[in-house]
Amino acid sequence: MKEAKKPDFDRNGVKDLRPYVPGKPAEEVKKEYGLTEIVKLASNENPIGTSQKAIEAIRAEIFNVNFYPEGSSRLLRQRIAENFNINEEMVILSNGADHVLNLIGQAFINEGDEVITGDPTFVVYETTTKIMGGKVIKVPLSNFTYNLSAIAEKISQKTKLIFICNPNNPTGTIVTEAEVKKFLEKVPEHCVVVFDEAYAEYVREKNYPQTVNYIRQGKNVILVRTFSKIYGLAGLRVGYAVGPKHLIDILRKVAEPFSTNRLAQAGALAALDDKDFIDMALDVNEKGKRYLCNELLKLGMSCCSSYANFLFVNLGINAQLASQKLLEKGIIIRPGSLWGLTNFARITIGTMDQNKKLIESLNSIITELKEFDALVC
Repeated sequence: MKEAKKPDFDRNGVKDLRPYVPGKPAEEVKKEYGLTEIVKLASNENPIGTSQKAIEAIRAEIFNVNFYPEGSSRLLRQRIAENFNINEEMVILSNGADHVLNLIGQAFINEGDEVITGDPTFVVYETTTKIMGGKVIKVPLSNFTYNLSAIAEKISQKTKLIFICNPNNPTGTIVTEAEVKKFLEKVPEHCVVVFDEAYAEYVREKNYPQTVNYIRQGKNVILVRTFSKIYGLAGLRVGYAVGPKHLIDILRKVAEPFSTNRLAQAGALAALDDKDFIDMALDVNEKGKRYLCNELLKLGMSCCSSYANFLFVNLGINAQLASQKLLEKGIIIRPGSLWGLTNFARITIGTMDQNKKLIESLNSIITELKEFDALVC
């Protein structure tokens, strides 16, 4: 008997989407390969952990989890606003930066609207655009960096949003203040420019754009940041957007109530006060970056100039195979197949011990994989 055709339940914007696949969990790798120690360098988490001040604040707040959290994250919102020297009404908190980006899509994208971004970049921009029925315009990177001039040329009357990941994920590169200033002068009033600055706290360059200045001027600019990276709170999911009040008010219309839980609010607020922890994280990252770049170069590999807590590495060999071999040794990296770059991998900068283990493991498998590539070719 012929099986009846099942109803088509998915929306048009969802039909062609693929579920987001995060970095492989350490617990899964342990079980699969019978390992006791895992080095996770796939998801750009903070390798030194979490601020002790944040942990203490979370412990103190845990006795109040029977109560709903403060819906607007008022204390945290006020503190973020104080840091940026803006009004607290220009800040909105959410359940991680990914959630903020989805809110932006829900709030601004109509069916048929065009959304411009770089390629390769963070996949959520494309996902949220397609879900809302928008059209994604991808502009290739230039030297692994957002090409703002080329993006400006793609702006049309249909353009609603422009997503700029700065530093860019997965390449780690940045666009400068001068480039952004020149670019924004070309952006018409009907466009909103979203700067995803998830890794901004790692940038030490003086020419990194201070996008909040454009927000203070009332331009249609939103910046998005997270507590998942340098603050070490990835497991609690805290992200936020800063923008002119007229845009943030629109985001509030689609925001869920109580989107940032009590523990997340308490931990994030305390993390902002722990300058010593931030300084230590920056120091570990800079030393690790220098070490990895030098050692990878010795192995015949090359890295993009990264201003984040990860490297985008041309392994010179099939990255999917390299990733598999590293998994067997308890090391998790992110192969570049997600972005259509088969010889590239995104590798989180770990502690020095973790970095050394990575280099030792790569060194041991490189000859075997090059021989395999030669056979395939």
